[in-house]
Amino acid sequence: MDPKFINVLILGFGFMFLFTAFQTMGNIEKTVLDSISADDPNFTGDGYISLAIIYAVFAICNWIAPPVISLTGPRCAMLIGAVAYCSFMVSFLWPKTWLLYLVSALLGVGAAIIWTAQGAFLSKCSDATTISRNSGIFWAMLQMSMFFGNLFVYFQFQGKTHIDEQTRTLVFSVLIAVGIIGFFFLCALRSVEDTQVSHHNDNNDTDEDLEKPSSGVVVAFRNSVNLFFTREMLMLSLTFFYTGLELSFFSGVYSPSIGFTTQIGESAKQLVGLSGIFIGVGEVFGGVAFGLLGTRITNKLGRDPIVILGFIIHIVAFFLIFLNLPNDANLGDTKDIAYLNPPLASVALFCSFLLGFGDSCYNTQIYSLLGGVFAKKSTEAFSIFKFTQSVAAALSFVYSTHLGLRAQMAILVVFGTIGTIAFYLVEWAERRKANAEKEMIKSSDESMVPS
Repeated sequence: MDPKFINVLILGFGFMFLFTAFQTMGNIEKTVLDSISADDPNFTGDGYISLAIIYAVFAICNWIAPPVISLTGPRCAMLIGAVAYCSFMVSFLWPKTWLLYLVSALLGVGAAIIWTAQGAFLSKCSDATTISRNSGIFWAMLQMSMFFGNLFVYFQFQGKTHIDEQTRTLVFSVLIAVGIIGFFFLCALRSVEDTQVSHHNDNNDTDEDLEKPSSGVVVAFRNSVNLFFTREMLMLSLTFFYTGLELSFFSGVYSPSIGFTTQIGESAKQLVGLSGIFIGVGEVFGGVAFGLLGTRITNKLGRDPIVILGFIIHIVAFFLIFLNLPNDANLGDTKDIAYLNPPLASVALFCSFLLGFGDSCYNTQIYSLLGGVFAKKSTEAFSIFKFTQSVAAALSFVYSTHLGLRAQMAILVVFGTIGTIAFYLVEWAERRKANAEKEMIKSSDESMVPS
């Protein structure tokens, strides 16, 4: 088997285990911290604030990630990031408000490093013919993390309206162990030769940049800044921004909102974990579909139809959530109802699936675009992606403490529309550029044939 493809699989397993721990923790953080506050009045930590700190620091540190990776290499950088994730989860065994916010900031640093390194490493393991397949496979394996941890939480939270200390300790301990397994998978990654992908040259690569490897700290930072202010990347940043808003909504707001909607019944808290599972089902379904069919679809139709599909799916999800959950469901336990009386658990879980599937439509195509079109500057491109996405996620978690679900979904609709149009325009511009280069090559070849 191709050693690069083996690396993609090992990378997928490492992230699957690490994020089985973290994504489950993020999904239940608001619910669990509210229970800790009820048991200990001295604990005032808030899940939304913790997540806002994570993504705010994540955003800032994305600018230092390329220089760090230029010094350590992507494999070592991912291990550093994995340690930060595990440290965050360990802190929940000793719930202190100051400690929660401190490790949240530490995790933000680690997240910037691990995700930028992951994008660069995946790009090095791929070429123009395999980037869509590898992106889809990695995304599907990553999102399988939504199954195992949330299934465990589903059974542990069964029949509970308050998450007691014994249950919390068991859940945290198991998630920490799973995260450590992910760390050891990342240790098993093998080095990949930093080859240039045979893809058309983007507007951002000058001859000087191609001749000088981005190994220096100053050069790496300069390349990131220069790439960010190109027309293509500024346009794509609108798409990245939307993915950050919807990421925070489905990963930290929506599932707790189901648990806070008491009119669903006694199973409301238990549905928090089940919602995470259905989000994961949607993510994996999209990842597998676009991993197996991605190259065929993108070669024939481009990446934009998949992104447009994701936008339509999200609009349907937002409308159903509007009908099913009360406006204040994200702010704490509520007896209010929306338009469906009583709110239906089946509709809530179907929306979880739609949110996950729509998210996979965006992310698999963004990975494919960055790993293909910006292959020569993959580290800088993925750092910009994560910077913009995490800025949006941090802002979203901040306003989630004040705005109800309807206002949040209105914001999502607006930015989803803008972001989808922006992706469409960039994809079509790149396709026209690629076709023009093919015509030039064809004309050049024909001119060399003797008459």
